[in-house]
Amino acid sequence: MTKFSKTLKKIRQFKLFGGGEIQYKRYTRSKFVTAFFVVALLGFGFICILPLIYCVATSLKPLDEILIFPPKFFVRRPTIANYTLLPSLLSKLKVPLSRYVFNTVFITIVGTVGHILAASAAAFFFSKSKNKWAGIIFMIVQFSLLYNGTTLGVPQYIIFSKMGIIDTYWVYILPHIPGAMGVFLMKQYMDGSVPESLLEAARIDGAGYPLIFWKIVMPMVKPAWLTLLLYAFRDMWAVQSGTTIFTESLKTLPAAMSQITNAGIARSGSAMATTVIMMIPPILVYLISQSNVMETMSNAGMKD
Repeated sequence: MTKFSKTLKKIRQFKLFGGGEIQYKRYTRSKFVTAFFVVALLGFGFICILPLIYCVATSLKPLDEILIFPPKFFVRRPTIANYTLLPSLLSKLKVPLSRYVFNTVFITIVGTVGHILAASAAAFFFSKSKNKWAGIIFMIVQFSLLYNGTTLGVPQYIIFSKMGIIDTYWVYILPHIPGAMGVFLMKQYMDGSVPESLLEAARIDGAGYPLIFWKIVMPMVKPAWLTLLLYAFRDMWAVQSGTTIFTESLKTLPAAMSQITNAGIARSGSAMATTVIMMIPPILVYLISQSNVMETMSNAGMKD
């Protein structure tokens, strides 16, 4: 059979309707396969939230249930004593609790806003700039994703020491502003969501780059920077001083809470209670920005 005959045979297999359009057969999943996928996704979702459930359950356990062996997953006699005990434990701290809360809120707000602005401005340059070095610089930014915080610990400490920002708020904020992941995510989203024709029309109307960035680009990439808001807030909310903060009044709320978690097994219930309290704000931020996170990942996560 010649190549033409094979092609003609395939064409005859299609059902032709009015207008000469070819109607293709549509394949759909069976109800059994759909039910299987739903059950599998629910199962994976339940596994993902198991640590959260265990944390909440342990925070409601009395001490005798915490010490029981073999340990039980769920609580039998729930109590809020672990939560009511927290004020007395925190009142014994050297610095008032309000100071730790202020430090955490201040650092989280400044670091999150700074990261969003810096990542968005850098992504705008890499995505829409005609500079011949933009591609090379962006490649260097991508390479920086290969290094984690542990690898950069010693170089960062030397740099901070030379800058004279050890034992200041800046040592919390500055490392989180130039985040490579935020730049990569914003750049990918801008590539597919901000048309060049719109920017060219704005330039013809006399708008400069700052006005285009703030009035046109930022509103168009709102889902992307709301996604950055979630990730930056999560990281900044949990940041601790490490070996760069020595003044107690400059430490954050996680550092104060860690004093409770390090008190031994007798404080396990209170430690879980502090963990539950600390994870409430990131969960609220996620619930607010959930739809934008899904839109950003679907539109920009896999673009080249």
